[in-house]
Amino acid sequence: MTETCVILDVGGVLEFTPDTGWVQRWEERLELPRGTVHARMHDIWQAGSVGSIGEQGVHAQVAVRLGLDAAQVDAFMADLWTEYLGTPNVELIDHLRGLRGSCGLGILSNSFVGARERETTLYHFDELVEQIVYSHELGIEKPDPRAFEAACAAMGARPEACLFIDDAAVNVEAARATGMQAHLFEDNARTITRIAAHLTGP
Repeated sequence: MTETCVILDVGGVLEFTPDTGWVQRWEERLELPRGTVHARMHDIWQAGSVGSIGEQGVHAQVAVRLGLDAAQVDAFMADLWTEYLGTPNVELIDHLRGLRGSCGLGILSNSFVGARERETTLYHFDELVEQIVYSHELGIEKPDPRAFEAACAAMGARPEACLFIDDAAVNVEAARATGMQAHLFEDNARTITRIAAHLTGP
């Protein structure tokens, strides 16, 4: 069993992912009312987040539901991934890199089909942490308790030995309810301090 571990969310923690306005730009380009893309695609986005549809299926549904040709679908999905992947939180990533070997490190992310390949290529999270639990591979999203249980099991750690870090309060509370330690990410300084307190113990 791993003695202590730190498990982190990706979007909003390891990646900064502000709204780029890409959906609104597509709605304007296609002369669609605001909110149309979400209304037509929300079930596909949900399916992609739990892996019940593949990338080709997503592309096909984008084409059909939004009336896009192949080139437009590629451009639409490129815009989606640009916002999804954001930019790396370099300070926190560098800090975690320095912790390797002193504790277990893992990721638990509500993700989308295709995320592992893209995040591995861009950010090499597979080299930063020992285990990555993606919702699109697990078939379960946070704040479902089973997602946190799966992450602890993947790390081979007891829940109380794991510190979970997320930028969504609902996920932090859900992690605590499963017995994990948990911290709401607001900035790097407080998060690094909380990680240090977890690793040094009471």
